Amino acid sequence: MCPDVELETPAAVAPRDPDGLAELLPRWHRLRDAEEGEPLRALLAVIAEQFDRVRDGVAQSYEDLFVETAAPWVLPYLGDLVGYRTLPGHERSEAGTPRAAGPGSVLDTGLYGGGRDALAEAVAPRRDVAATVAHRRRKGTLHLLEELAEQVADWPSRAVELSRLVAHTQPVKLYGSGPRGERGRLVDLRDGAALAVAGGPFEQTARTVDVRRADSRRRQGGRTPAGVALFVWRLRAQALTSAPAYCIDRARNLYTFSLLGNDTPLVTRPVPEPSPAHIAAVDNVPAFITRRLLHDRLADYYGPGKSLVIRRDGEDRPVPLADVLVADLSDWRYRPRRGQVAVDPELGRIAFGSRSAPRQGVQVDYHHAAGADLGGGEYDRDRAARPDATVLRVGPGQPFQRIMDAYRAWQQDRGPGRTGIIEITHSGAHQEQLDFDLDPGDRLELRAAEGTRPVIRLLDWYSNRPDALNIRAVTDDCAPHERPRITLDGLLVAGRGINVTGPMGAVVVRHSTLVPGWSLEPECAPHSPDEPSIVLDRTTACLRIEHSILGTIEVIGDEVSEDPLDIHLRDSILDATGHDRTALSAPDCRHAHAVLHLHRTTVIGEVRTHAVRIAENSILTGKLHVARRGIGCLRFCYVPPGSRTPRRHRCQPDLAGPQQAARVRPLFAGERYGTPWYGLLADRCAEEIRRGADDGAELGAFHDLYRPQREDGLRARLAEYTPAGTDAGIFFVT
Repeated sequence: MCPDVELETPAAVAPRDPDGLAELLPRWHRLRDAEEGEPLRALLAVIAEQFDRVRDGVAQSYEDLFVETAAPWVLPYLGDLVGYRTLPGHERSEAGTPRAAGPGSVLDTGLYGGGRDALAEAVAPRRDVAATVAHRRRKGTLHLLEELAEQVADWPSRAVELSRLVAHTQPVKLYGSGPRGERGRLVDLRDGAALAVAGGPFEQTARTVDVRRADSRRRQGGRTPAGVALFVWRLRAQALTSAPAYCIDRARNLYTFSLLGNDTPLVTRPVPEPSPAHIAAVDNVPAFITRRLLHDRLADYYGPGKSLVIRRDGEDRPVPLADVLVADLSDWRYRPRRGQVAVDPELGRIAFGSRSAPRQGVQVDYHHAAGADLGGGEYDRDRAARPDATVLRVGPGQPFQRIMDAYRAWQQDRGPGRTGIIEITHSGAHQEQLDFDLDPGDRLELRAAEGTRPVIRLLDWYSNRPDALNIRAVTDDCAPHERPRITLDGLLVAGRGINVTGPMGAVVVRHSTLVPGWSLEPECAPHSPDEPSIVLDRTTACLRIEHSILGTIEVIGDEVSEDPLDIHLRDSILDATGHDRTALSAPDCRHAHAVLHLHRTTVIGEVRTHAVRIAENSILTGKLHVARRGIGCLRFCYVPPGSRTPRRHRCQPDLAGPQQAARVRPLFAGERYGTPWYGLLADRCAEEIRRGADDGAELGAFHDLYRPQREDGLRARLAEYTPAGTDAGIFFVT
């Protein structure tokens, strides 16, 4: 079994003082009790515990009277008092299997957590219950539909009355006058701004009638006198601040916003709407920034605190707005003049004038789209407080400028607990050789500070040996509980992988990205698709992957004299960069000497392992080959036909049958890391996959988004709050 890992366990709530009642006794009673072995103190501790339970129950009973503080299970009952209609799927939340929801989960932020409480919040949101009466007073208004999308599904949206965009045949005597004077006109080909938004949520051009319904599950229409569209953005805008841009090798004046060198479309930084009655505009949603949009509103999107900023040569002052122009940088054909900076938001590219190229680098602030808080990012990460650990900070203005300098300082001056935290305080790039040699009892955590996403670039430092991030246990003979442990938290590792050797305890990778294929080409193709992200080389380490993205795992070990390693993957993507490539194996495609545990994980590629203890709510796009099939099980998973696995419970395509196997298979919106829709299931994917989990959610790494439940809930609310006879539908923009 994998040993406990203190570095990533959420902090527990401090209990009340069990000796509170004993301290109220007279001193001579306590002295007499101490002489007898303190039986009275033990009895009073039990009484105090029960008293605390009663007090908490009474306090919670009072809190349950208010929707803002009531327990999740009370919300449907409070809603029933005002006629609240429970959203579809609420019965599953009462019968589902609970999972711990720590800080940062749906109970704390109203976003996405895990377990039964998270599912209950997805199908009966607290905000939706609280606003039931207010919603009924505003039934039929467009801004109410946008509020419903925010409260029920937590998706930004824009409501559009499609009937106002339907062209009408005008009477001759009224042509050119009145409110309908322009609704039968032809398209003005000179109006480039209107043509750029045609067909989208911000269109203003009239169209002919479309008899297809807006709520059609096949092909949506809605351009009718009764049509209403709710355009929804499901991708989030994730920020990167003070991040280094990537310089193209062949020219020092050409850069990409992404440090990996791939094209990254930029999105707007959403700003709150000014009033509840305001209809959402492009500034209020995480919309992709087009060249036309940035050209027309450059001052609104460029600058500190806005969607994008460019700084050069280490200056705090950004490039002046007057020097920035928008251009098409496809194939890098456009050449700006001296002093100008060309920006292509659709590709995420920057071009400086040939004679004014930066000499000390370029830093950028920008926003990119992502499906969830997965992998390295500047989003909030739940962490345990470690007051006993030695914290060494690395970054500008900090005691250390390099990671290895902080590591050597911790080695020389270790505390009694031998626990160290190296915290990187900025989102820059660290280019150094990292070798961590750990002694028995060492506990080391290399993590990003809150609000940062540092990048570790492993380059070609030596010509005669590998340049991976090496983690080694220097002592071979130590007790299992004394084996060193290490945690990587909030990082993006590119250029090479991680090599673990020796008698290690636990190796934890959480909220991090080990770039599949080591690096990316401009179109997000992997640079080295056959290279592994993690190599477990003759080690005893227990590998734990949580909320992370990584490439191939390779296990090298003695299958005769050593026990198999434990590999745990939770809410992560294991990407071999191809369905026919090996995601987990030993060298030469042999079975890895490991026991695999999969929970809500997407595996792109084949898996060859010794055993699978448990696999649930997961997707494996390549065949699964298990050597020891007498132990373990797979439940609510997709496993391709031809796999050799332990017993299965309600897995696909077994339930669908051989005739439906070709239809019931995962279809992804994007399979290349670096694209905004990477790892997300496509809308045309089979319902058996999109709703195949044990709680009705989708299979794979994005299970805890609960997208099917949120979509069903939003459709139910649209049917409830739109006027009778209205044809309302949901249009997914992203």
